[in-house]
Amino acid sequence: MSEKTDLYLLTGFLGAGKTTLLTNILNDLSGESVGVIMNEFGKIGIDGDIIKKEGMELVEINRGSIFCSCLKLNFAQAMVELADKNLKYLFVESSGLADPSNIGDILDGVKSVKGDVYEYKGAICLVDGVNFLEQVKDLETVERQIKHCHLAVISKVDLIDEETLTKIIEVIRKINNKVNIETTAFGKLNYKFLEEDLMKNQWVENEDTTNTPETKPKTLTLTFEGEVNKDELSRFINEIKKDSYRIKGFFKLEDGWNQVDVVGNIIDYKPTDKNEEISQLVIISKIGPQIIRPIFNAWNSIFKEEMKLR
Repeated sequence: MSEKTDLYLLTGFLGAGKTTLLTNILNDLSGESVGVIMNEFGKIGIDGDIIKKEGMELVEINRGSIFCSCLKLNFAQAMVELADKNLKYLFVESSGLADPSNIGDILDGVKSVKGDVYEYKGAICLVDGVNFLEQVKDLETVERQIKHCHLAVISKVDLIDEETLTKIIEVIRKINNKVNIETTAFGKLNYKFLEEDLMKNQWVENEDTTNTPETKPKTLTLTFEGEVNKDELSRFINEIKKDSYRIKGFFKLEDGWNQVDVVGNIIDYKPTDKNEEISQLVIISKIGPQIIRPIFNAWNSIFKEEMKLR
């Protein structure tokens, strides 16, 4: 019998830095056989393009949370299929809106179909050092991610002061007093957790996830053929970001293709060698379909060319 695959779940709210951390982990494990299941809420996958590399097994599951009844069978099936790839590690990056409370039930389902092929090594939760204290007040998902994790990693610590860091740790401890807590800047982390028993921090039973078809947020994809000015695109994003959980994608600007990433009030542009005909932004709405009209109004007030929204 072949050795079990070490399975890690990567959680954390939208924009916490999961993909950056995962990219660094994958680079440092380049000599190992590694698989990734990438889960995004949008109809198109953005992060899969960022982490994709030769020889890596990548499965993308979009249009919702892998813990919701609408997608959990897809998630289980992906794990069943990847079990035949003789992987050393499988990393599952869940959507930032995912509530992983029922992960145990899903793993039990995989085991009943495929046998004892995975060693669940635990959930690593990225905690957004800049935005967490506000997020946790209003979003049950953020609290659930902390409650059901085995290692909490506070990201962006280079952007916060010691007092804020202390408050974040206090809040994490109130939700989960067993979890180990690490910090990171720029997605760099000591990978000693790969050798540790994170599951010793397991203290809470599985429970029903809050991810349901009824609670699924509205996700829109904006597409545009052509090139825009960065300042004008920033003006457009500033008009709609207050009504958005997250905005991300790839856009052709005057200096070439850029990866666009919006978290809270911060708009980040990174040049990329992506070279396609169509620019795309995925917008996850806080206000449901009511965001459609503000998006069109903001676009038409700034740009002459037409975009498409679906």
